[in-house]
Amino acid sequence: MTRVITYGTYDLLHYGHIRLLERAKQLGDYLIVAVTSDDFDKKRGKINVKQSLMERIEAVRNTGLADEIIVEEYEGQKIDDIKRYNIDIFTVGSDWKGKFDYLKEYCDVVYLDRTEGISSSKLRSETTTLKLGIVGNIKLAEKYITESKFVNGLEIVSICTNDIIEFDTENLQKYSYDEYDKFLSNIDAVYVVSNPNEHFNFVDEAIKNKKHVLCETPICLKKDECLLLFKQAKENGVILMESNKTAYSTAFNRLSLLVKTGLIGKIVSVDATCTSMEEYLKTNIEDMPKKQNSMCAWGSVALVPIFQLLGTNYNKIHFSTYYLDKNINFDLFTKVDFNYNNAVASIKVGKGVKSEGELIITGTKGYIYVPSPWWKTDYFEIRYESQNDNKRYFYQLDGEGIRYELVTFLKSVENEKNLSYIEQEISEAITLVIEKFNNKENLDEIFVES
Repeated sequence: MTRVITYGTYDLLHYGHIRLLERAKQLGDYLIVAVTSDDFDKKRGKINVKQSLMERIEAVRNTGLADEIIVEEYEGQKIDDIKRYNIDIFTVGSDWKGKFDYLKEYCDVVYLDRTEGISSSKLRSETTTLKLGIVGNIKLAEKYITESKFVNGLEIVSICTNDIIEFDTENLQKYSYDEYDKFLSNIDAVYVVSNPNEHFNFVDEAIKNKKHVLCETPICLKKDECLLLFKQAKENGVILMESNKTAYSTAFNRLSLLVKTGLIGKIVSVDATCTSMEEYLKTNIEDMPKKQNSMCAWGSVALVPIFQLLGTNYNKIHFSTYYLDKNINFDLFTKVDFNYNNAVASIKVGKGVKSEGELIITGTKGYIYVPSPWWKTDYFEIRYESQNDNKRYFYQLDGEGIRYELVTFLKSVENEKNLSYIEQEISEAITLVIEKFNNKENLDEIFVES
């Protein structure tokens, strides 16, 4: 019996896929089809696959051509599979010609011509394109423009900013804040990345114009305003999603899932630190209040692991804040402490101090350590009393999580359902913490000595 194996994503299964499988079937007596997992696709750069793994497997099964279907999950698996299943022939499309010649050591390698003029990528690109505009901070806008090129079905077409643009925007329409209404009229969705005190007005106007909104964290500075925006989004049939790149990194997602399995026991403490000094060192002291303060810039990032792992129903909250000057309402550093029924948590955030930007999740069996900068992590450790039991986890991080966030936003719009990794309840809790801070509730003030 001649055993044949082939590999593929098989997203939006089409005639080209079927023809390839038919010819693979003709090469032998038994055909094994390996369908790539979602995670492995992401590692290979295929982040905008439209169908889930189970949908793709079912589509292959329905062709009736596969004698057996397996899942490809890791680099190097092809050699393992060839040995495990006693494969005689490995085959794949001719667009991979030469790529898998190293497998000739283990079996015959056959490259099959693909059907001209059809591919999953082409089908995805031919779907309706979501036209996205960006309003606000041009530095962050540049990152999103770069990462959007990895996302099929989404195109950034315009920028609305009062900043000086220092990168190539030849293919983009440009507007000032005064032209926001005109800017909205030419797009389907808007990414709001302005100063947080401007978020509410930009988001509110966009929703009233029935535009989908991706808004940089925090969505706004008051809980009532946050509730109103989500209510209006629902009434207008549009998606409102909080932008928080960290929540979309693979490592952070896996970390959250592992914690919930009980690997470190019950959580008793979550401690997150986020600091940076670059802007402080480059800005005149009197101009600092024009910038995002430490709580707005970092607080909404540091709060995510606390609210995702411990929930939003804390009993007590206390702020300790180091101010620049008695006459300048700008926090160089803020520490926030939370008391829950069965746990505690804290964040340390600062734009005028420097500390180790780590995340530590303490449990009754062990703890998770995420090194600095934890908000861009591709690695973390689970540590126990016995070092022999420690485990290390590595995950590829592409584009700081931005491209995965854009894919989720696009899928939310397509499915007319908010698929955000940041639940509305957490968005509301973040704005409430910032509101309490701005109102100086339960806050101890510390001032820089002259």
